[in-house]
Amino acid sequence: MNGLAFGQQGMVVGKVTDKKTREGVIGATVLVTGTTQAAPVNVDGSYTLPLAPGTYSITMTYVGYKPLSFPGIVVRSKQNTVLNAEMEENATELTEVTVTGVKQTGTEIALIQDLKKSEVVVSGMSNDQIVKSLDRDAAEVVKRIPGVTVQSNNFIVIRGLAERYNTVMLNDALTPSAEVDTRSFSFDILPSSVIDRVLIFKSGAPELPGEMGGGVVKVFTKNSVLENSSSLTVSGWSRSGTTGQDFLTTNRGRTDWLGFDGGERQLSSSLPDKVSRAPIALRNTWLPRTITAMPDLRVSLGLNRKYELGSVYLSNVTSLSYSNSREQYENLRQRFTLELDEATNGPRKQYEYNDVQATSAVRLGLIHNWQVRVSDRTRFEFRNFLNQYATDEVVHRVGQTLDQGFERDDNALHYQSRTVYAGQLQGSHQAGAHNRTSITWTTGYNYVFRDEPDYSRYRYQRRMPEEGLPEDRYAVVIPPSGNPYDASRFFSELKENTYMASGQLERSLAGRDTTRASQYKIRVGFYAEQKERNFSNRYFSYIRGPRFNRDIYAPIEEIFAPANIDAQTGYVLDEGTSPLDRYNAQNTLAAGYVGVVAPISDKFSLSGGLRLEYNRKYLKSGDEQRAAYEEKRFIPMPSLNATFNFNDRSLLRLGSSVTVNRPEFREVAGYSYFDFGSNAIISGNDSLRTATIYNADLRYEFYPSRSELISVGVFYKYFRDAIEQTTLSVPTEQLYLTYQNADNAYDIGAEVEMRKSLAELSGSRFLQRFSMVLNASYIHSRVKLADTEQNRGLALDNRPLQGQSPYVVNAGLFYQDDEHKLQVSAQYNVVGQRFRFIGDQQFNYSVIEMPRHVFDLAITKTVGQHLQIRAGIQDILNQSTRLLYDFNRNSRIDDNERGSFATYKRGSYSTLGLTWNF
Repeated sequence: MNGLAFGQQGMVVGKVTDKKTREGVIGATVLVTGTTQAAPVNVDGSYTLPLAPGTYSITMTYVGYKPLSFPGIVVRSKQNTVLNAEMEENATELTEVTVTGVKQTGTEIALIQDLKKSEVVVSGMSNDQIVKSLDRDAAEVVKRIPGVTVQSNNFIVIRGLAERYNTVMLNDALTPSAEVDTRSFSFDILPSSVIDRVLIFKSGAPELPGEMGGGVVKVFTKNSVLENSSSLTVSGWSRSGTTGQDFLTTNRGRTDWLGFDGGERQLSSSLPDKVSRAPIALRNTWLPRTITAMPDLRVSLGLNRKYELGSVYLSNVTSLSYSNSREQYENLRQRFTLELDEATNGPRKQYEYNDVQATSAVRLGLIHNWQVRVSDRTRFEFRNFLNQYATDEVVHRVGQTLDQGFERDDNALHYQSRTVYAGQLQGSHQAGAHNRTSITWTTGYNYVFRDEPDYSRYRYQRRMPEEGLPEDRYAVVIPPSGNPYDASRFFSELKENTYMASGQLERSLAGRDTTRASQYKIRVGFYAEQKERNFSNRYFSYIRGPRFNRDIYAPIEEIFAPANIDAQTGYVLDEGTSPLDRYNAQNTLAAGYVGVVAPISDKFSLSGGLRLEYNRKYLKSGDEQRAAYEEKRFIPMPSLNATFNFNDRSLLRLGSSVTVNRPEFREVAGYSYFDFGSNAIISGNDSLRTATIYNADLRYEFYPSRSELISVGVFYKYFRDAIEQTTLSVPTEQLYLTYQNADNAYDIGAEVEMRKSLAELSGSRFLQRFSMVLNASYIHSRVKLADTEQNRGLALDNRPLQGQSPYVVNAGLFYQDDEHKLQVSAQYNVVGQRFRFIGDQQFNYSVIEMPRHVFDLAITKTVGQHLQIRAGIQDILNQSTRLLYDFNRNSRIDDNERGSFATYKRGSYSTLGLTWNF
């Protein structure tokens, strides 16, 4: 009888949606009134309730919504009875219910809904999508977001704008920068396993930082917990051309494996403050060691815990990660003069070097986040991020300096470590009737320590062999006085402390009805930050004593041994450090804002307001005779955003704002830094001015379902005093890089994004498991240079912005088989040509980075309840990274332009990893 009754059942089916948003009410219950016969509402709002034939009264309920009752619903055998309903929020009930769950913000559905409800133009990526790839850190994660590329494997470029134009926030606080020469957050220090979601705001708003051009990046780390869990991941990685091969490394210290120097490389505390031709012996370490490169190791331990102490709910997310990786490749480096070579009818080659560059990297990271929910109205969050990161780099250079007739065989040993800590305490409070007043506040502290101990470099050269003559022997180049190039030892330290505080009060006003979506909102807030930086470096060279014994000759590993250090007849140590090689700097930022959100109708809403920012930047070098750099600016920053909803699944956004881009400490500091790897000297410019940016965005968004998105947008930006990295026009064989303001520039582009499942496009169960992600951007920009003597002869208005790509394409195809716990992803990325730096008319060509196609493949398989196996390969094609000279100055590389500033292959990267979930 039971089987017969089941066979005669009918179905009550339909969708339960929100009356205002038209979205499914996930978690609602459809039940037979007065019984326990019920069905849950699914993600898309659908439900299926099987019942025996008969007439029923159906009730629909959900916390925060008015219940619905439908009497007299007739169910017939083997037929579907359709019952759709729209539920309306119950504002009164919302104030009486204690919500004990925690919103999960890292899912793809949660992200899509946040994007849809946003008041500004925003793109993002959820943790759901992150885990489908093999992305190890935030740098690899963000390049999957529309309009985003990664430069130097660390820094992001948004909408083709260099990293300096992008502001990064970690959990609502501005991040510290551990880089001396660039304004950016090193995304590679943040492991992907702790990322909850990444949002990139591309249009301005009063509550967003006013310093942005491409966008504001908000990286949120995990902090809420649904259940106790632990996980351990161990993975091994192999890089083609590196793993298992001979590998160059420096003379390692006892604590290098932990990511910091244990003191072996540091200057002695007894060394005088100024060394002048003194018989002092430093560490006699000039040559690298050769070892066999072992596979990379990555280990991470994750702990999630929740606690309930009476009515107080606590959760903790802790992640400890460690990695030890190696990378080695050959790099072709050339430099050309503007003179014509009659033999080739092209530019004359100054030098050609073949570098072997080997880098070992150790990272030790800790994320420790707490959330305390005292009640449904009060929540506190305490977040801590600590990262210890060190790189051990060797550059072995061989080649020819053609204009001087020398062969080279040089080495540079470079170790540096970075300590970055960021901590924030945040509170969120609801007050007033119906929770219409909300208050959020944040205090934070950032600390950065960058140690660069004993960066050694030397020139080891001989005359190029001539036919019929015996070969010369290599000799160490001994300078006449201390300098950063020859027989040199360089030491540097940077310390930075940042203190911040922010607060916001939001007041909701009664709207057209009782739903929250119709409420007007007024926001008032502030942001204050004080940053203090101390930077210093020292460098020394060995030079000859006054009565030097010219019979002293030895190879580089012996020439500066203690036996050859003598005040009269041997070598002495001479310091080249100048007062400009240290500075103290402060930056004070104070901002206040007023914003309004106005849902004028069900279809049309406005938001915007005014942000006022005061900024004082001050830098004083050690040269007392040199005036300090100081810039004080008070800038009003209005913004307006509008949204028009055509229906519940499509909308149009419009945004406009005024933002700025300020010079960084390094860019206005007067000292010069020699980068052996690029063979360039980088200098600051204390005449730089703050850039002002006028932004406009227009985007159409279509949401086929709660987890799908298709959008098309255009944008325009106008820059006054855009800041770019350029060459310095000086008559020397050495390349100098500096920073300059362009008079003005504009940037216009279009973006398209699609996140689509194939489930509704095919009846095949195999094809229904596929989903795809596609985003692409096209950007056109032009720079207008001031008509000055320095720019005379240059094309004043016929090139793109430095660092900008004309196009960006990211694509991904994902296969997910929940039944067999199998996941496969294939992802592709390419960016167009972009200027690495801008040349000058007299001595230097511009350098352009060429496109390269990157293809990644990843497979994840879950075995049983606890074990997950991940395998894959990154950069399967392993195309060359090519930085080429723009000989004909037409702002692109043509087929006949093959001069290489740098050309190398990093190697494909394969992995096999195991994750055990306890």
